[in-house]
Amino acid sequence: MKASFEASEKYNLPKYVALQPHYNLMEREGFEKNYAPLAEKFNLSVFPYWSLAAGFLTGKYRNEADLTKSARGEGVRKYLNPKGLEVLKALDQVGEKHNIPQSTVALAWLLANPLITAPIVSATSASQLETLFNAPKLVLDQEDIDLLNKASN
Repeated sequence: MKASFEASEKYNLPKYVALQPHYNLMEREGFEKNYAPLAEKFNLSVFPYWSLAAGFLTGKYRNEADLTKSARGEGVRKYLNPKGLEVLKALDQVGEKHNIPQSTVALAWLLANPLITAPIVSATSASQLETLFNAPKLVLDQEDIDLLNKASN
């Protein structure tokens, strides 16, 4: 990616203006290690996909039995591990503190990162839509962010 920016500068060509990485509380390393420095250096807009880790960060999948709750359940099996359970615990704690769903907290965590322009999310119900609309309104304090960062690292 860096080479493409160098080539666009050298030859006066169009350059990337946005990045769409896989990034959420369960999938941090790829973006933070490889792309965040480029996003910052080249002032890219960042639109992470799977912002709720295929629904895992909603808190509805907490054990093997929960995987049958939806067709997407099997896709989150990889997150049912000690790290995933710690992340859910942190989301529960912050959600209770602010009286807001875990999914709103997970999206607010993304939005607290100055490099994130907007997470890519979808809604299939009015309650899910409300969750999306509430995320930008939730301002996480440093204690919240530290708790979520510790659980998700």
